[in-house]
Amino acid sequence: MPYKHILYKRWNIALPLWTLLSPLIGLFILMLAGSTDSTVFSLVMAVSLISIVLSAVHHAEVVAHRVGEPYGTLILALAITVIEVSLIVSLMLSEGAEGSTLARDTVFAAIMILLTGIIGLCLLVGGYRYKEQVFIKQGTNAALTTLTAITVLTLVLPNYTTTAPGPVYSNSQLLFVALISLVLYGGFVSVQTGRHRDYFLPEDEAEVHSAPPGNLTTTFSMLFLLVSLALVVLLSKKLSPAIESMVVSMGAPKSLVGIIIAAVILLPEGLAAIRAARRNRLQTSLNLALGSALASIGLTIPAVAIVTVFAGFSVTLGIDTKSTLLLILSLFTISISFNAGRTNILQGIVLLVIMATYLFTTIVP
Repeated sequence: MPYKHILYKRWNIALPLWTLLSPLIGLFILMLAGSTDSTVFSLVMAVSLISIVLSAVHHAEVVAHRVGEPYGTLILALAITVIEVSLIVSLMLSEGAEGSTLARDTVFAAIMILLTGIIGLCLLVGGYRYKEQVFIKQGTNAALTTLTAITVLTLVLPNYTTTAPGPVYSNSQLLFVALISLVLYGGFVSVQTGRHRDYFLPEDEAEVHSAPPGNLTTTFSMLFLLVSLALVVLLSKKLSPAIESMVVSMGAPKSLVGIIIAAVILLPEGLAAIRAARRNRLQTSLNLALGSALASIGLTIPAVAIVTVFAGFSVTLGIDTKSTLLLILSLFTISISFNAGRTNILQGIVLLVIMATYLFTTIVP
């Protein structure tokens, strides 16, 4: 993982200066958030939020580089998911019944962005640069099989249960789905990191990498990663009213808020995946995208279920018919695209078209 760095010779800490300053500046901006509520300050908070997200992903990459693959991409995926889960839960607790669809909208948006947007861009960039790229089919098929099961059980099945009216689960059904989500995700992680770890390793192990960071650098990155994650959650919560007001002023449906939140959270994940595709390491890109999709739904739904049951309000998980069709189309297209073990630019174009359709039909339903 080559990266430009500043070498602190006294302590032998190799980290870019901006990754240390961004969280500190964000903390200062957060302290000022209660004293002003102008549009300009909201823009400053948004810029600071993006810089902190990028800082968080850099620190996650440093830790990931230290532990190696596939643990590296797993750590990065979990870091992004912690941001998503914390943000969704905090907004749900603050909005109560009005936030009943926030978890569904954000999780579904994250899955669509990862499956069609990020993977589509990776295939487009990699296909344009290398014509064809290869990956290990067994690992990708394992991720897609698990993702298909978990998305249908959590986002589609609620539309067809009858214990509770509407696209919702009863408390017992919600706890059951939370449990099986953890079982599915836990099973995937155990396969990825243990029994079939070789399915998720890049085939070209001869590629030269930079030396792994030292212990002190890794420790600093871990600490700043935790601080950055906390700041992302707090700043996002402060920004959410401005985002909702912007969506309402546009006349767009409230589900667009979930897409915006998911896009901000997944920005570093997407950049890391695209960088890997540009270096002809599509396996790493797929590990990032599919692993994040699984972590997003496999950990968010259990967290939301616990909060919902103990806080005493309902959560709407079932997606509508249009969203169901787009989800099935995305999973079907990716399954066909990855069936040959090689990808090209056309598959990226198709996935990006599906992504554009999802965004357009969300704004103009």
